[in-house]
Amino acid sequence: QVQLVESGGGLVQPGGSLRLSCAASGSIFRINAMGWYRQAPGKQRELVATITSGGSTNYADPVKGRFTISRDNAKNTVSLQMDSLKPEDTAVYYCKANVLRDALGYEYVYWGQGTQVTVSS
Repeated sequence: QVQLVESGGGLVQPGGSLRLSCAASGSIFRINAMGWYRQAPGKQRELVATITSGGSTNYADPVKGRFTISRDNAKNTVSLQMDSLKPEDTAVYYCKANVLRDALGYEYVYWGQGTQVTVSS
């Protein structure tokens, strides 16, 4: 099995910053794409940002220029630096990882438990 553990959420004022981190552990051969998603109350879960094992990134339009995703392949971690936060960024943020558990090549998708980010004055 593989576990994803997120940290770094909390309450921040508009215009502030937060950094989320996610660490993967367990039966891991290699991690392909990693990413962050979010779900606000009453809304569907949506993509925030993704990063490949080679470092290519993709961002949702609402966060472009404000959020930065990064990863450490040696430590199996992914981070999300969130700057210039807005009230509409309030949501539960989830880490996702596409994991190869062995050399056979089958990819499993794992999710973290979520961490709350609240942007409010």
